[in-house]
Amino acid sequence: METRSVPPGPYRATKLWNEVTASFRAGMPLRKHRQHFKKYGSCFTAGEAVDWLYNLLRNNSNFGPEVTRQQTIQLLRKFLKNHIIEDIKGRWGSENLYDNGQLFRFPANSPLKTLPRRHPELRKNSIENVSKDKDSIFKLRNLSHRTKKHGLQSSQENTESVNCEIINEDQENSVDNREISQKDVEEVWRYIILIYLQTILGVSSLEEVINPKQVIPQYIMYNMTNTSKQGVVILQDKSDDLPHWVLSAMKCLANWPRNNDLNNPTYVGFERDVFRTIADYFLDLPEPLLTFEYYELFVNILGLLQPHLERAAINALQLCCLLLPPPNRRKLQLLMRMISRMSQNVDMPQLHDAMGTRSLMIHTFSRCVLCCAEEIDLDELLAARLVSFLMDHHQEILQVPSYLQTEVEKYLDYLKKGHIKNPGDGLIAPLPTYSYCTRISAQEFDEQKVSTSQDAIAELLENIIKNKSLPLKEKRKKLKQFQKEYPLIYQKRFPTTESEAALFGDKPTIKQPMLILRKPKFRSIRY
Repeated sequence: METRSVPPGPYRATKLWNEVTASFRAGMPLRKHRQHFKKYGSCFTAGEAVDWLYNLLRNNSNFGPEVTRQQTIQLLRKFLKNHIIEDIKGRWGSENLYDNGQLFRFPANSPLKTLPRRHPELRKNSIENVSKDKDSIFKLRNLSHRTKKHGLQSSQENTESVNCEIINEDQENSVDNREISQKDVEEVWRYIILIYLQTILGVSSLEEVINPKQVIPQYIMYNMTNTSKQGVVILQDKSDDLPHWVLSAMKCLANWPRNNDLNNPTYVGFERDVFRTIADYFLDLPEPLLTFEYYELFVNILGLLQPHLERAAINALQLCCLLLPPPNRRKLQLLMRMISRMSQNVDMPQLHDAMGTRSLMIHTFSRCVLCCAEEIDLDELLAARLVSFLMDHHQEILQVPSYLQTEVEKYLDYLKKGHIKNPGDGLIAPLPTYSYCTRISAQEFDEQKVSTSQDAIAELLENIIKNKSLPLKEKRKKLKQFQKEYPLIYQKRFPTTESEAALFGDKPTIKQPMLILRKPKFRSIRY
């Protein structure tokens, strides 16, 4: 069953909760069951609920195929706690639900969570007080109208024509160049980045998604300029950096088995202990790397994690990660690089008895990256979806967008020449253009999904083949295991035994018999 898409806007996590609960209540099959010599109608077993909800979540773009069966069980326990479901005797409020044959049913009324009227941060700082500030970035007189009219299809050509009109009108009134203050520079950075975000998200206003006071221009400017050759933030204050022992441990696993940073001898289970040390450090951080205050903003970007909106999602995350405090951005960059390398490393030993490396990375670090200050029932699933996307696209998302620096310089030039009186007045920065694909059928989407997965598996096979550091015996073992798991992809790569033998330089030979014995002739005893 397909779920309705939840558009960007305030309280998106609560809206997603209501959507999932409504879909589960409407689509979960009900039938008669027998338990303890008694029949019960219109109910379902816990195992049936896990199967159905697991399939629903994996096919929902808001959560994705990374959802695990255990996460589905956790969500059903929250359903039981919040009286979305009850056991066959009408009991609820606990989390006593397991993947078994226990019977459950829906109550007469399924409660939906109510949406607060205003953003919690904006209760303390009303929009009226913010609008009194003359230099407020939300004093955008033309932004809401143009965004609503053109949406995400605004082209740079149209924007430049608007800019030319404004410049021509203001050139008559401009006399001398204006002196640019540091405050002007900071407000321009804030103004430009919020315009881009509002356009990408396609919302009429950002006021209920992010509090304007949360955007600190100094963080953006620092993250844009203080970077290494690899694009990682360089901190001036080393006390905010990762401890040396954590950095050493991360380098060890990121470069496994070439762990040159650690001179200590390894032992059986060494890599598991190193991984546990890193996980404990990130789990003990006082707040997630994306911070509590930006939770609503990042949850809204999850609405863009669809095949035809992938580029928009990357651009939006690229801008949002610039808002982070520099220490948080650096930790996020190093963490994403480590877990991405580990999940793609064919030489990485198994770190968990029942979970693959990629699933383990997502399960371990998702709450360290995204989490709400108050407990949200879909926190774990939403965080896992975001971390999965960050792992796959971290190089693009966490790089510095050069176009942003260019637009800020242009804007400051207009401000200096007097074409604009105050930051945020009149001029609109060129907005990114997104081209959308035509709508495809569910069958075409499934075919593309399978094709993409097969390409990734085929790439894994090539990595095994081209890995020169892998011993020949170990390579044979891995290829044999791969052939067993993915026979069609393996056959496509090695269509004949000769092509497989060529990889190892083997020449099929026929062993000659060591001794040739003639077959004895038996004669009859009769003459």
